[in-house]
Amino acid sequence: MGNINPDPFTTRPEIEGTFGVVTSTHWIATAVGMGILEKGGNAFDAGVATAFTLQVVEPHLNGPGGDVPIIVHDVKRAKTEVICGQGPAPAGATIQYYRDQGLDMVPGTGLLAACVPGTFESWMLLLRDYGTVKLRDVLEPAIFYARDGYPLVERAAATIATVEQLFRQHWPTSAAVYLPNNEVPMPGTLFTNPALAATYQRILDEAESVGGDRDAQIERARATWSSGFVAEAIGRFCRTQDVMDVTGSPHKGVLTGDDMAKWAPTIEAPLTYDYGRYTVCKPGVWSQGPVMLQQLALLKGFALDGLDVAGPEFIHLQIECAKLAFADREKFYGDPNFSEIPIATLLSDAYNDERRKLVTNTASLEFRPGSIEGFGSVIQQRHQEGRREAVGAMGAGEPTVGRFGEVRGDTVHFDIVDQAGNMISATPSGGWLQSSPVIPELGFCLGSRAQMFWLEEGHPAALAPGKRPRTTLSPSMALRDGEPYMAWGSPGGDQQDQWTTQFFLRHVHAKMNLQEAIDAPAWHSEHFPISFWPRTSRPGVLVIEDRVPKATIDALTKQRHIVEVGPSWSEGRLTAASKVGRRRRAAANPRGMQGYAAGR
Repeated sequence: MGNINPDPFTTRPEIEGTFGVVTSTHWIATAVGMGILEKGGNAFDAGVATAFTLQVVEPHLNGPGGDVPIIVHDVKRAKTEVICGQGPAPAGATIQYYRDQGLDMVPGTGLLAACVPGTFESWMLLLRDYGTVKLRDVLEPAIFYARDGYPLVERAAATIATVEQLFRQHWPTSAAVYLPNNEVPMPGTLFTNPALAATYQRILDEAESVGGDRDAQIERARATWSSGFVAEAIGRFCRTQDVMDVTGSPHKGVLTGDDMAKWAPTIEAPLTYDYGRYTVCKPGVWSQGPVMLQQLALLKGFALDGLDVAGPEFIHLQIECAKLAFADREKFYGDPNFSEIPIATLLSDAYNDERRKLVTNTASLEFRPGSIEGFGSVIQQRHQEGRREAVGAMGAGEPTVGRFGEVRGDTVHFDIVDQAGNMISATPSGGWLQSSPVIPELGFCLGSRAQMFWLEEGHPAALAPGKRPRTTLSPSMALRDGEPYMAWGSPGGDQQDQWTTQFFLRHVHAKMNLQEAIDAPAWHSEHFPISFWPRTSRPGVLVIEDRVPKATIDALTKQRHIVEVGPSWSEGRLTAASKVGRRRRAAANPRGMQGYAAGR
């Protein structure tokens, strides 16, 4: 290995076996997924059970009212596919409607930010078409933990404390769930959500009322969710409740039961990019996933083999290429069902050969999207100074890694590979406890993904009824030499495709194993506009873990990076799983003290 990685430090072993592996952002969800494999379920069955459990045990990071992109490789189909579980804007969500409310942005919290919840229908699609077990098998663990309790992690308790006054003063239905005994629960408390348990139990009971046929049960569960009591309760809550949001004024929602009844998740081919031996697969331009592919297209022109992965040259090149790719995301990405997105050009060698010329030895302090005639929109930048702290108590934006790497929560992620070689990578998010008030009959709240729309006509990501917001959620999968090889991802909003790219580069160019590549020091740029309210940017700012050598930090500073040094273990919550022949491997992030991999 020479000096690439002379003394790799890992916090735990890379899990290895031949039966199967599960890795997720919470140990209980990992154990549940592994239990499904042990009972004879496949990776997709295990994924559904893992996802429902994550909704319960990480309520500050995801919930039933959220959304999810899923990448699967099904051995029987012999192909890699993306399930789009990103719900669209409601029929009543027009730019004019929001402008009439006196708004120039979609609020980061409350009912106006709600899209159609995408998770439940997506997991039912996955279970029905790719899975093998019955609905009860995948719902029972989540019902058990919601009803009987699970130990509340420290960061969930901290999140509740952050929004305690908002709950007390404005969102009493949330206070009823998350302030038991009228107080912020202590970490380690056996926490329950009886209303959520009852919701999933009722769905299960109605599903099983049709008899023992597996597919019929799943179809009844879907109907119960999208046109039954769940959709009715959501529509009624949005129609009748004036909910305080981050604007400081209350608003009713526009989401209806009819919006939910008319939507279903879709299956599509992934976008891909060939990088040496690897074909990297990502969701489409309705996500930020292609940003990773464009970073690779730019980085392909540099000699990364042999570079110190905690050294200034490696970090500088990755960050400068990220700035260019994320600038193009801001200008060009949106729902391709509504406008043509020039993604073939954005990922082409000719385009990126020109863009690469902008990378010099000095950090760029400018926002520099590319130019493709007939496409894109002008971006109005808002520079941030101190604003994030001011809005924190109102729960604005995505609960993600903040300045100096402090974690306020973020999202969840899991990767699974079974014995047959089926693979899944998924990043569920949204509907976190601080996004909007709990709907009391259901025990969960709605998501706030609509905040990612622009209220500007002509922008590819402009708000429109039925349109998908450009999500930051971005699972990853890669083939190696044409064979399905690895699934990985991370929570973290705009940072996801920075951390996942760094991980991949360390694994490929420094030959680090999965755990080494996760544990290595990490960083992120705040140069470009964040995707969440208030959509600010911090030009030139590079947030970096203090485990990066001082000499590297000094060199980056000399290159004009505005370096902010964060705590040692503060950047990212990656998980990863791989398969080579009969071998199955997995790893999970120690950051946050929640993620675990399991396998045998």
